[in-house]
This record gives sequence, C-alpha cells and structure tokens, in this order.
Amino acid sequence: MVDRIQIATAVLVRDGLVLAAHRNSVRHAYPDCWAFVGGHVEPGEEPQQAVRRECLEEVGVQIHDHVPIPMTVSDPALHMHGFLVTHWAGEPVNAAPEEHDDLRWFRPHELADLRMAHPESLPSILNAVEVSRSGLRSGFRGRPR
Repeated sequence: MVDRIQIATAVLVRDGLVLAAHRNSVRHAYPDCWAFVGGHVEPGEEPQQAVRRECLEEVGVQIHDHVPIPMTVSDPALHMHGFLVTHWAGEPVNAAPEEHDDLRWFRPHELADLRMAHPESLPSILNAVEVSRSGLRSGFRGRPR
C-alpha cells in the first residue's frame, strides 16, 4: 500500500464569507482552480502544525482555534485534513504569488459556481461554514467557545 500525500487546508471564514485562493495556471497539481489555503504536511509535522504554517506562508496570518472538518476528495493519493478557521491575527494577503494569482472572499453559495480543486468536499465545507455562522459548535471536534 502506498502512503497517501497528507494535505492540510484551512477554510477561513469572516463575516459569513469564505476565503479562496486561485491556483496559478502553471501549477502542476490542480492548475487554474480555486482552493483553500494549505499544502503538504511535512515529515514530522502534525496536520494542525502544517495548517498554521501554511496560513502564515501563503496568506500571512496567524490562525487561532482551528477546528477539524471532514474533507472528501476523489483523489485516492491524497488525505485531506480540513480545518475551519474563524479567528486569526493579521489581514490575509497573497504572500505566495508563485502559488496563487488571486485571493477572494466568497459567499458560501458562490463556491459551487467556481472551478474548485476538490468540488466533492463542498458539502461538508458548506455545512461547517453554516454551523460556524449559527454559533453552534456541537457538530465539530474541537475546543468549545
């Protein structure tokens, strides 16, 4: 059995909007697609550490209170670790222009109209965003508010 590639990704939510990053068309994996901030879990790193590092590297923010959410992907070579993030320090900027050529805030329902890297994960992401908006945390494993 081949080890799957571990990916940690953050769904940043502010004022009911979701941050998505457009992957450069020259990227090897998922070019010209929208995705969430994140990347490979490095050797010796936990997914929670990786998502904090990736958010700092890619959008320049220090995240707080990241809550695991399920991420479904059709690529059997990937194991996605998703995290809902509603609190961070700093203002998101495109700190990795070699990876992304655009960052935008979207209403959750607008994500379905985008060419997403992993559209199969949208139902669980939209559910997590809705739960965060309603203030209910019972559906997630994580620290209570």
